[in-house]
Amino acid sequence: MAHTHDANVYYVPHDSKWPIIGAIGLFITMFGVANWMNGVGWGMWVFFGGLAIVLGMISGWLAEVVHESVSGYYNKQVDMSFRMGMIWFIFSEVMFFAAFFGALFYARVLSVPWLGGEGSGALTNALLWSGFEAAWPTNGPAALGGEFETIPAWGIPLLNTLILLTSGITITIAHHALKAGNRTQLLIWLAATVLLGAVFLFYQAEEYIHAYRDLNLTLGSGIYGSTFFMLTGFHGLHVTLGAIMLVVIWFRCAKGHFSKDDHFGFEAVAWYWHFVDVVWLALFLFVYVL
Repeated sequence: MAHTHDANVYYVPHDSKWPIIGAIGLFITMFGVANWMNGVGWGMWVFFGGLAIVLGMISGWLAEVVHESVSGYYNKQVDMSFRMGMIWFIFSEVMFFAAFFGALFYARVLSVPWLGGEGSGALTNALLWSGFEAAWPTNGPAALGGEFETIPAWGIPLLNTLILLTSGITITIAHHALKAGNRTQLLIWLAATVLLGAVFLFYQAEEYIHAYRDLNLTLGSGIYGSTFFMLTGFHGLHVTLGAIMLVVIWFRCAKGHFSKDDHFGFEAVAWYWHFVDVVWLALFLFVYVL
């Protein structure tokens, strides 16, 4: 039965153990990875131990929030706080990717031409690398293993673009089904969105294998390889996180947690998924096409 809560009172949980558990888990995680990167044998195990604590904290905290929601603790003020929090979270993610797109722009439009002798870079070119040519992508000397090939935009990248755009449609259909009270259609289209996300990740993994095995395109392939894998890799990580959130939402929908008028948990994940779609469109254009 729903908990009776005064709608005029903003619910604030007290004595939560999760913040301190999260802080301890993050400390252990970073302590472990720092030692692991410095060659300490037990650093890897400490890292995974801390990571397990962090994942347990996330699972436990979210389960508690879900319980509060279905028990009727939240009112419209709390709902507005959740919406504002999600907006700021997505904004922070926008700025995260803006930093990497900015690095790509700086390297391609400013640094590489300057090193090639354009503008005021003639002296720099003569002193640092007189044979450097301002070309993109920045293939290094083949004799030193720096030569690589790029991935054509009109193969797997185009296919993945169509997959993600389709997933944006399926989650929108699922949202309309939720607002219409059609639980069966909601579950079908939400599951289709998860499946499309999984297919996207499969093809991205295939692309990475092809790049490393056949094209000599790696993280060490100069600034092109670094920006390529940082942008596509972090985007793939976001798709993975979004798919996990969609799976959680699917189970919540199956248990009947959301109604047509009260379903911000679904909306938040839908916002995040649309954000992932938009980032990929920018990535497809500036990394693969141009």
